[in-house]
Amino acid sequence: MLTGRRSMDKNRPNGEHNLVEWARPHLLDKRRFYRLLDPRLEGHFSVKGAQKVTQLAAQCLSRDSKIRPKMSEVVEVLKPLPHLKDMASASYYFQTMQAERLKAGSGSGSGRGFGSRNGQPVFRTLSSPHGQAGSSPYRHQIPSPKPKGATT
Repeated sequence: MLTGRRSMDKNRPNGEHNLVEWARPHLLDKRRFYRLLDPRLEGHFSVKGAQKVTQLAAQCLSRDSKIRPKMSEVVEVLKPLPHLKDMASASYYFQTMQAERLKAGSGSGSGRGFGSRNGQPVFRTLSSPHGQAGSSPYRHQIPSPKPKGATT
């Protein structure tokens, strides 16, 4: 749910084919956990919520089965998350991380959902009116995050 990736994707670069193996080192590192998040979310998520889901995912992937949570515990952790209001797009850390990703991609539309127009970052969403999201296999399964107060 965090990454928007398939569990196995041979179209990804080496080392990223297996989602679990790629994600595991990022899960407990607070400085790297943003790398797990689907860039198409564009900051429309709670930072605290994403951190909680990341911690939960780490527990679920524990090699020790006794540490893995029961599904009822997973549900209890996930229930309050939609009500959190600390949106990432408002955080300095997230904006800095986005700028770094943009530099790394050189603004050339590196296929990671980022680009630039007139020196400003441009992000593609799952519901892009320009059809840029059409290449996503998830476009019908994951609703596009909507800013607070948005109507459909």
